[in-house]
Amino acid sequence: MAKITEKKQLPQVETKASEKKQLPQVKHRKSAAPKKPTKPAKSDKSDKSDRLKIFSLGGLQEIGKNITAIEFGDEIIIIDCGVAFPQDDMLGIDLVIPDFTYLQKNKDKFKAVFLTHGHEDHIGSLPYLLKEVNVPIYGTRLTLGLLENKLREHKLLDNAQLNCVSAGETVKLKNFSVEFIRVTHSIADSVAIAVKTPFGTIVHSGDFKVDYTPIHGESIDLQRFAEIGREGVLLFMCESTNVEQKGYTMCERSVGEIFEKIFAESEEQRIMVATFSSNIHRIQQIINSAHKHGRKIAINGRSMENTFKCASELGYLKLPKDIIVNIVNINNYTDKEIVIITTGSQGEPMSALSRMSLSEHRYVAIKPGDKVIISASPIPGNEKTITKVINELMKKGADVIYEGLYDVHVSGHAKQEEIKLMHALLKPKYLMPIHGEYKHLVCHKNLAVSMGMNKDDVFVMGIGEILEITNKSAKINGAVPSGQVFVDGIGVGDVGSIVIRDRKLLSQDGLMVIVVGIERETGQIVSGPDIISRGFVYVREAEDLMIEARSVVRAALDRCEQNNITEWSSMKNIIRDALKEFLWRKTQRSPMILPIIMDIDF
Repeated sequence: MAKITEKKQLPQVETKASEKKQLPQVKHRKSAAPKKPTKPAKSDKSDKSDRLKIFSLGGLQEIGKNITAIEFGDEIIIIDCGVAFPQDDMLGIDLVIPDFTYLQKNKDKFKAVFLTHGHEDHIGSLPYLLKEVNVPIYGTRLTLGLLENKLREHKLLDNAQLNCVSAGETVKLKNFSVEFIRVTHSIADSVAIAVKTPFGTIVHSGDFKVDYTPIHGESIDLQRFAEIGREGVLLFMCESTNVEQKGYTMCERSVGEIFEKIFAESEEQRIMVATFSSNIHRIQQIINSAHKHGRKIAINGRSMENTFKCASELGYLKLPKDIIVNIVNINNYTDKEIVIITTGSQGEPMSALSRMSLSEHRYVAIKPGDKVIISASPIPGNEKTITKVINELMKKGADVIYEGLYDVHVSGHAKQEEIKLMHALLKPKYLMPIHGEYKHLVCHKNLAVSMGMNKDDVFVMGIGEILEITNKSAKINGAVPSGQVFVDGIGVGDVGSIVIRDRKLLSQDGLMVIVVGIERETGQIVSGPDIISRGFVYVREAEDLMIEARSVVRAALDRCEQNNITEWSSMKNIIRDALKEFLWRKTQRSPMILPIIMDIDF
C-alpha cells in the first residue's frame, strides 16, 4: 500500500456516527470524531465577488476520459480522472488523456482528487496527472487498490497521497465539504459525490444504476439522496450513458442465472468467459457457477490477473479453496473440469481472446466444442473488432455465446426510469448532463424538461466550457484549455494532429523518398535522383513509372538551376509539387513525398 505522510494542510475526514466503520487497510488520515452535519460556512465579503466555476476536461460529448473540476476562490478540486481508448482513425495511439494545462497552471489552487469508482475511464489518467501535480487522492478501498497497481507501474506509488474513505464519510476543505454516497454500478465500492459549496450543494452521480440486489455490499443509498434533495441541490451532474433507453437496467444477479443455465447445458464442454477485468461482480458469479459444477478456474490476460489479485486480496472476491489453477497447467484437466476467465471482450487486437481466435496464444488453443461466452456489450466503435473475433472463433469450431443470443451481460448504467428517480429525489435547481456523447446529453436535457425543469436551467456543455454560478444565476461563461492528449508508447503529447494526419496518409497512399546529392561548391547534381518507395507501388513491377518519376525530379532540379534557386527548402518544395502532380495524374494516388538533399564535399 502507498505510504502516506500526514500533512497539516490535508482536508479533514468526517464519518457519520450512524455509518462509522473500521477503515480498510489503505493508509489514510484518521477520521475526526463524528459530528452533526453542518451547513457550509457563509462566505465572507471577499468571497462574494467570487464565482463558482464548474467545467469538464473530458466526458462531455464523448465516451470516456471523465474528469470534472469545481473551482471557487483559491481552491480547485476534481472528480475522477479517466482515459479514453483510441478510435480507429487514431493510428498507433495507445491511450487518450485529458489536457491538464489549466490544472498545471493553477497547481497552487489545485487541492484534491475525488474518485467515484475504479474503472479506467475514471482513474486511468491519474498517473499522467500526478507526474505534473501531486495532490491528495480520495477514493474507496477497491478504487485505491486498483489505482495502486497503475501507480506502481509508473513508479509513483511511494509519493502518492492516497486516502481511503467509505460511503458516508465527508472530507472538509476550506470552501468545499465533499461527501461520498453509496451507489451500485458494475464495479464494487462505487460512490456518488455531494459537494457543499458557499452557493449550494453540487451532486455528481458518478456511474450508477439502481440495483436492489447487488452481488457485493449494500444497495444504492436512496435515503441519503432524498435527504440531500430536501436540503436543496444547486446543481446535479448526472451520467447520461443509457439515457436513450427506456425502463430500468436489469440487475446483475440475472446474469448469474444465465451463467447457471449455460453451465448446466455444457457439462462436457470447456468453457471460456470473456468479460471486463474490472467487473468483479461478474467474475464472482462465474466463480460461483464453476464451483457448483465442479470446475477449476484459470485466469488469462494481464489486466484480468492484476484485477483478480487485487480484488482477492482486499476480500471483494470470495474464492472456494483450491479453485484457481495456473493457465500453464490447464491441459492437466479435462474439458469439463475447467473454466477460463479471460480478457478480450471488446476484441482488442492484443487481448488474450483475440490471440486465441488467431491461434497465437501460448497456452490455449481453440478446438471444436469449446464454449466461449462474451459477457460484455460493445463499446461504441468496437463492433467490427468483436465481430471479427467471433467469426474466427466459430471458424475453429467454437460455440460462441454473445449478447443477443443470451442475456449474458447487463449494463452498469442507469436507464430513463432510474435517472428520473434521481431527479425526483434531488429536485436540482440546475442540471448539467455528463458522461455521454452529444446526443445523450440532449436526450437527458429533454428528459429533465419532460419532468418539469426549465430548459434554460439545463446546460448541455462541451469540454472546457465553464458553467459559472452565483447566488442569483448560472450561465456558460468562457472556457479553459482543453482537448485530447495522445499517449503513444512512453511518449505523452508528442504525437499531435499533424503526426496523426501523416500516419493516415502513409497508411492510405504510402511514402516516396527522393535522394539527391549536390556538390557543395558548384551546386551541381553528382548523384541521383534515387527514389525509394514504401507502401506506394512495388518498384520491381513499376519500373517504367519509377523511370518517369526520376525524369520529373531531374526536370524540377534543372528548373531550380536555371532560376538560380539554391535554398534547399525551396528546392524540396519544387520537387515535391512536381512529383505530386505527376503521380496523381498517373495513379490517382497521393503518397507522402519526402525529398532529401545531401551536401557532398569532394
